[in-house]
Amino acid sequence: MSKYNNGTEEFKVNGEQLVAKIKEILHEGNIRRLIIKDKEGRTLIEVPLTLGVVGAILVPVGAAIGAIAALVAEATIVVEKTEKQ
Repeated sequence: MSKYNNGTEEFKVNGEQLVAKIKEILHEGNIRRLIIKDKEGRTLIEVPLTLGVVGAILVPVGAAIGAIAALVAEATIVVEKTEKQ
């Protein structure tokens, strides 16, 4: 039986760096959930991700993230990861 460790990471980025950072995070893999918050800490978008759904969900979510990037000066990306122990 394998065990999994759920971890959370936060990244603060400028609006113009948001899309590039998210692409970098998704490329690393093992992402369970992606949350983007504004500088006041309000959640702007929350996307649950699974290995099989990542490719299909990126197109509409990518458009939404691009729109968010255009509207915010600062954002926080919260990444929930699942790692095998």
